[in-house]
Amino acid sequence: MDLTTMIPQFGGFLWTVVFFIVALSIIIAIHEYGHYIVGKKSGIFPEVFSLGFGPVIWSRMDGDGTKWQIAAIPFGGYVKFRGDANASGGVDADAMEALDEDEVRHTMHGAPLWARTATVAAGPVFNFILSIAIFTGVIMYQGTTADPLTIANLKPVPGTQELREGDEILAIAGRALPSAEDGALYNEFMANLPQQPVLDYTVKRGGQELTVQGPYFLLPLAGGVAPRSASMDAGLEAGDIITHINGEPVFAFKQLQTAVEGSGGDAVALTIWRDGEVLDKTLTPRVTDEPLADGGFRTVYRIGLASGLLFEPDTVAVGLGDSLSGAVGQVGRIITGSVSGLWHMVTGQISTCNLSGPIGIAETSGDMAKQGTTNFLWFIGVLSTAIGLLNLFPIPALDGGHLMFYAYEAVSGRPPSDRALQVLMSIGITLVLAMMVFGLGNDILFCP
Repeated sequence: MDLTTMIPQFGGFLWTVVFFIVALSIIIAIHEYGHYIVGKKSGIFPEVFSLGFGPVIWSRMDGDGTKWQIAAIPFGGYVKFRGDANASGGVDADAMEALDEDEVRHTMHGAPLWARTATVAAGPVFNFILSIAIFTGVIMYQGTTADPLTIANLKPVPGTQELREGDEILAIAGRALPSAEDGALYNEFMANLPQQPVLDYTVKRGGQELTVQGPYFLLPLAGGVAPRSASMDAGLEAGDIITHINGEPVFAFKQLQTAVEGSGGDAVALTIWRDGEVLDKTLTPRVTDEPLADGGFRTVYRIGLASGLLFEPDTVAVGLGDSLSGAVGQVGRIITGSVSGLWHMVTGQISTCNLSGPIGIAETSGDMAKQGTTNFLWFIGVLSTAIGLLNLFPIPALDGGHLMFYAYEAVSGRPPSDRALQVLMSIGITLVLAMMVFGLGNDILFCP
């Protein structure tokens, strides 16, 4: 079932919360399962596996003596190993003293350094594995554009349309169409298309080459609507075609983009064609920090529309190897983009509004669910990578902080003192809470 059928207009907020909890629960479950399974395989006994915090609403004990539970507050989870004082992993000194030497080996605090390191690192690693699995599945499901470019399904568009389903597009405006796989050449070709509302297309149809007319190839058509954008808030949908902006006709997506970028942030009036119905929308472009290929950012005005083709192209299957390679590359791009964005925020080069809190993330999950199951799954993959990366930051109380302590132990030959750990953990918890409050402030007060 497509998720869009599950989001009635009158219950948007409720479904936003539901989808956010679903996404977060999946990611947390995988993260904590990484700690659990690697710890168990390393000889460290897991006493409690919990999804959520607070009062326990369901629990059961498995045959190995691990308590599995679901708690009332769904925003988090933990694995409590033998010897831990609490969910954050502090040492239970009394419990440790009561154990014999053999039992101490099976605690989180008496296990070899390699076992503790592997157990802690497993959480973020499993987040990355989840992301790779999701991206691989989506890429295999969607396939890749066939070459030559072939029309699978025509979208309803206004104006002249002589293209037909099954047409293989060989040339546009008399110039041979390069393969989409030749990225730079393809982009150059599209950038240099004649700026006119109707173009000549050379197509192969029924074994014959024909020249027919059709709309501009890159129409001002919404291929996708960005979550938490001006377009999403105004009710624009994928497939909408913008015919006028501020009363001026437009036929190319580049014209729309240029008009929005030159708006100076003033409201723009759009005339939209949607399946034969004409709608009027007024929305205000928002300042957006966009990543550049060189690792920097540029600040521009955007309304949150991604360009789309005037038809659905035919696709061919993508093998497991290529899909897996593409998924790994996607995870790498998310990590490098996130680190670059954080650095640029810290140095003041881009707005701190790029950092969202729980409300912003929840709104994004709801918006992605509205656009279909595939988009929602992709969002889970992106969020899983982001959470895995965040947990690797060298902040005490996070997995990265524990790994930092283990690195110190590996170099010095002894762990940090209990007093130092207490102070550092207090600082780490304060930093994490400060980040959460800052993100929540962005959601509610500073960048709603």
